Amino acid sequence: MVVMTDVAHDARVLREAETLVDAGHQVDVIGKDVPPGWSPPAGIRTISVRPVSVFGAAGRGSTTTGQEDAGATRPGTRRPRNPLARAARWVLLPRHRLSVRASWTAQAARAAGDGPYDVVHAHDFSALPLGDALARRYRARLVYDSHEWWGGRARYGRPTPWERAQERRAETRLLAAADTVITVSDGIARRLEAMGAREVTVVRNTFSMSAGPPADRGVRPVLGVVYAGRIDAGRDLPAVLGAMDRTPTLRVSLIGPVDQSFASRLGLAGSQAAGSHGGGGRVRILPARPVDEVDEVLREEGIAVVTLTDSCENHRLALPNKLFHAVRAGVPVVAADLPEIRSVVRQYRIGVLYRPGSAASLAAALHEVLADYESYRQAVRVAAAELCWAVDGARLVEVYQRLADPTRTRRSLP
Repeated sequence: MVVMTDVAHDARVLREAETLVDAGHQVDVIGKDVPPGWSPPAGIRTISVRPVSVFGAAGRGSTTTGQEDAGATRPGTRRPRNPLARAARWVLLPRHRLSVRASWTAQAARAAGDGPYDVVHAHDFSALPLGDALARRYRARLVYDSHEWWGGRARYGRPTPWERAQERRAETRLLAAADTVITVSDGIARRLEAMGAREVTVVRNTFSMSAGPPADRGVRPVLGVVYAGRIDAGRDLPAVLGAMDRTPTLRVSLIGPVDQSFASRLGLAGSQAAGSHGGGGRVRILPARPVDEVDEVLREEGIAVVTLTDSCENHRLALPNKLFHAVRAGVPVVAADLPEIRSVVRQYRIGVLYRPGSAASLAAALHEVLADYESYRQAVRVAAAELCWAVDGARLVEVYQRLADPTRTRRSLP
């Protein structure tokens, strides 16, 4: 597997790798900036690459983990105070991203060695060119794992239409060359098929149900709502905070890594949020934590919010893992009314939809869930039999079984 993330905090990569190990495969993962001291799950070897940007060092070299590795110095999340510095950052950030990606690709290609490997599994477009090159090196099968609709992602900062067009052409070319493709939603699958993918399987970002159906939180009052994910732009968090002013009986917990510049603009500071904005002090920010610990917060509070802005095509096609995390924890959702999310919420009746960007709509959805809470909670428990990794992990294993079929036609390799 190749992925331009730190692996340690990439739940999809780890779930898939563990599932394939359990199915009898040997899995090596080449990632980026794996945290120091982190150990991968049993049976998985991780190689960490630390890229360098021509606009500033981001680390050097690669390390195989186990126990050792070091993080990288990344561009800060705080905006520079100097107007000239902000302007320079706005101009150079796209080129910095490209420089980091090129450095990571080159170093990862060297760190991968000569194999042999039977399959190269490339996670997202950022790793796809490397995945294609390694598959050719090893004469191996190529799996493209599209975690999101890459061409439809929101881009912040300076517009880069030429870069986006180049990426789209490259993705189309490499997508058609892949032996098989997996992705996270039916909507993205249809887009990839239209681009020429040979075979697309939907493997959703569901979670393992470690002890059967979701734990029952018992009959207790709903204390609040929980957002678990990155705290930054595009997550519709202003609507969440605005809804708190309309639901005085509830509090909100935001769990995840924080973009401090974004948090400052919302009036959120430090680990606790206070003041009139965002619920009159009924907002708390909690650091990222393991899945089981997020489960505990979800069950204690009672409702999960699954929020995205209607700002890009990728959001309209997304099925966020926080939707399935709520199912794992056994709590109803208030979710953004976007096509793929809407399909799941309505089919399984696991919560209520709200209009993205509208605090009033989100508050109304919260009141609707509260008015019939036990019915929604029971629907979540029923849905857990299908919205779980036992189903999606089996789909992944089936993909690899098909790849191993000796009668299967291989992609053309020079």
